Amino acid sequence: MSDAVTPFQAPIGTHDVLGAPSAEWEGLIATFAQYAYRFGFELVITPMFEDVGVFNRGIGEQSEMATKEMYVFTDRGNRTHALRPEGTAPVVRAFIQHSPTTPWKAWYFTPAFRYERPQKGRYRQHHQFGVEVLGTDDPAVDVEVIALAHRFYEAIGLTRFRLLINSMGDALCRAAYVELLRAHLAANVERLTDEHKNTWSRNPLRVLDCKVPDDQPYIDKLPSILDHLDDACREHFASVRSHLDARGIAYEVRPRMVRGLDYYMRTTFEITHGGLGAQNSVLGGGRYDGLAEAIGSKVPAPGIGFSIGEDRLVMILEESNPDRFKPAVDVFLAPMGQAAEEHAGELAAELRSQGFSVERSADRKLKRALEVANKTGARYTLILGDDEVSTGTYSLKDMASGEQVKLKRSELGARIKPN
Repeated sequence: MSDAVTPFQAPIGTHDVLGAPSAEWEGLIATFAQYAYRFGFELVITPMFEDVGVFNRGIGEQSEMATKEMYVFTDRGNRTHALRPEGTAPVVRAFIQHSPTTPWKAWYFTPAFRYERPQKGRYRQHHQFGVEVLGTDDPAVDVEVIALAHRFYEAIGLTRFRLLINSMGDALCRAAYVELLRAHLAANVERLTDEHKNTWSRNPLRVLDCKVPDDQPYIDKLPSILDHLDDACREHFASVRSHLDARGIAYEVRPRMVRGLDYYMRTTFEITHGGLGAQNSVLGGGRYDGLAEAIGSKVPAPGIGFSIGEDRLVMILEESNPDRFKPAVDVFLAPMGQAAEEHAGELAAELRSQGFSVERSADRKLKRALEVANKTGARYTLILGDDEVSTGTYSLKDMASGEQVKLKRSELGARIKPN
């Protein structure tokens, strides 16, 4: 009878990130941070778990996320917490607690947790990065946020993406629209697919977001929220479009597009990509002017932001350009003897101090060392035999061209040059 222990694996709905994808993760976050700072955003880091009320008050206690998807637990002090299911509410809670100068512009990168059916690019532990601006309802700020997202996608070379925008109105005009929508749905329940027959009454707006092809002809005939905006919301949306036009940012108005969380209002937007099928959104965002008050702010603090799913974005980039963020080793050291092995450490330190990335071979056989150098994507291999060490002259091989030259130690930096 075997006593072997079954190897553990990552839980269902989670995944490990290693190898080339991990370099893509690092590259994406570094690029996003660069552009966030250019647009005037500062990094905010919030706890991985919060009082469950932070999310229940913001997203709605009856929402599907609150009732079915949140990881909720009671700690030893009998306090009820939830693992973060999304990034916005914790940032708003931090804003209320610390009262930074407004408008407060913050960006974040964080894991998030939702118990839902795993699917392509969507995990129970997923990762989000995004931005939030709190303390202003200026439509020009809405466009600043959209422009940051647009510029980031251009910077990472993502093609075939589209910006979709809509307005969801405010609490007053949307409430009237929801009742009108509910009346239309009540008169046509038999035309809905099973997915919505039991949910349309509780949240009619979710029907508009339906991806079931058979429902689309009916959904396209439902009233448009853009025809039911009040004057203030209509003017706000017109100003957003005017600013987008002035910046030359292409967009499509999608009157049926809604966001899944209760706190969204007015400007709503998504960026979609053609490589993900029906679930093709790679960024979602919008304005949430009442969220801070719902969580406990004593003063109004209108806000707007977006989040990007890191997992899905990496998957798209791997498919379209798998080598974009592949780590490049400048110099691969291949010591061939005891003296060369000891000298390699000193030489690696010197080259790294000059700004080069350096890797060392663990094998003293040249053929094997060159194979490993190729696998690491090294630009050059520096061959170090005991004779080379004693004479101070090394063999440098260009891994792309195959050219091999003899160089003195003082000549290495100028020959290699930063990548």
